Amino acid sequence: MIGVRVDVLADAGAAAARGAEEITAAGSVAIAERGRFLLAVSGGTEPWRMFGLLDDRALDWRRTEIFQVDERVAPDGDGDRNLSHLRESLPAAALERIRPMPVTAEDLDAAAGRYAASLPEAFDLIHLGIGPDGHTASLVPGDPVLEVRDRLVALTGEYQGRRRMTLTYPVLEAARRIIWLIPGAAKREPLRRLLAGDRSIPAGRVEASRATVIADRDALPAA
Repeated sequence: MIGVRVDVLADAGAAAARGAEEITAAGSVAIAERGRFLLAVSGGTEPWRMFGLLDDRALDWRRTEIFQVDERVAPDGDGDRNLSHLRESLPAAALERIRPMPVTAEDLDAAAGRYAASLPEAFDLIHLGIGPDGHTASLVPGDPVLEVRDRLVALTGEYQGRRRMTLTYPVLEAARRIIWLIPGAAKREPLRRLLAGDRSIPAGRVEASRATVIADRDALPAA
């Protein structure tokens, strides 16, 4: 990836803390410059500690809007839902600022269109992760969603037992800034491929003018 900044921390806890610092800093700049902070957050397994650390950060939640990057199609309160973990992790003041993806709607395609219509022209910050198979958001290998350029929000086929709703590449590419949180030895190979700009994995197809990768030593590819 050309022009990406890579921050390598001692361990996953330190990476989460750095991620919380980056979110807070981006929020402060956005609010100072534009009066509000437009944030989109991913799910997965790593970000919950990072979101929990925001509790002690000086971020004006009243002027912050939190959108979802992706979500599993599952009932409200289901343990598979990213929203469930977001509500458990974020500070209380942030909870009313979440704009959940409407994955319980009867007509999912129409719901995706409504969510797309609610998106800003550009997010101030989008948080992304990466899976062992190189997926990011719910842009998953081999799914037609990878080729969607005419919709901002789209639905996947079944992946790991669930369909997903996800932001598409045009939204990611329009972001003012992206942070990737990528800790752990299981992410070493996908991180290597991401940094090499390997477009054969979905994460490698994200083109962003300003991006920061926050990794720990376990995730760092061998030299």
